Amino acid sequence: MGKLDNKVAVVSGAARGQGRSHAIALAAEGADIIALDICADLEGNTYPLSRPEDLDETALLVEKEGARCFTAILDVRERGAVWETIAGAVEEMGHLDIVVANAGICPMGKRQTLQSWSDTIDTDLVGVFNVIQGSMPHLNDGASVIATGSLAAQLGSASNQGPGGSAYSLAKQMVAHYVNDLSIQLAKRMIRVNALHPTNVNTDMLHNEGMYRVFRPDLASPTRDDAELSFPAMQAMPVPYIEPHDVSAAVVFLASDDSRYITGTQLRIDAGGFVKAKPWKG
Repeated sequence: MGKLDNKVAVVSGAARGQGRSHAIALAAEGADIIALDICADLEGNTYPLSRPEDLDETALLVEKEGARCFTAILDVRERGAVWETIAGAVEEMGHLDIVVANAGICPMGKRQTLQSWSDTIDTDLVGVFNVIQGSMPHLNDGASVIATGSLAAQLGSASNQGPGGSAYSLAKQMVAHYVNDLSIQLAKRMIRVNALHPTNVNTDMLHNEGMYRVFRPDLASPTRDDAELSFPAMQAMPVPYIEPHDVSAAVVFLASDDSRYITGTQLRIDAGGFVKAKPWKG
């Protein structure tokens, strides 16, 4: 018996990284999965995104856990496509109990353009709105809605990191505010709405040239090995980053009845990154 038996979860950005990890972890606890991903690059992003074969691999890994997996390649920026796809998926799967609005990008480094701002806001903010709003008509009472934020949302503006970095910080801050206010609206139906705020996670969003430049601005062409020396500076705990499954454990908790009275929460999974950066204000 799993904690999520007979549940259905929609996960955006499910082809790889945190999204894949969340889908597998939810499936391992008994949930069937609706896995969404763009499986293509965006003009304003500075590193390659997933491919269709990545989403296929996620589906295989979910099915290995004994769960069903409905997959769809779509752009979370496109409201109509998101609403239509989720409606069709729910009709096929039967119901909807869990939403994990996870899809996101973070363009950094010298290759950023003004398109990086637009693509980031539209993916990390509008995309979260689209997935959650498109799911709401189908949610059962007692459902759980989870949005992926970031430690960046807790630390404030990143206007010195170019259009992509600035848009990422703004989008995640607004997602945090959205979760806070939406939780009040859905509380009467016992639907919980929470956000997770990870520090750096060991995924492709972290491991790319643009991000390496953020951590090693002293070098013209920093490598992963160079950046690894600076990654621990983000956290109070002596770790360079956390793993996707560290976040997935919190996703499962918030999706399950173990968190039935937890809503409107901003849950940091940051190895002490926030407390290191922000002095206590009692």
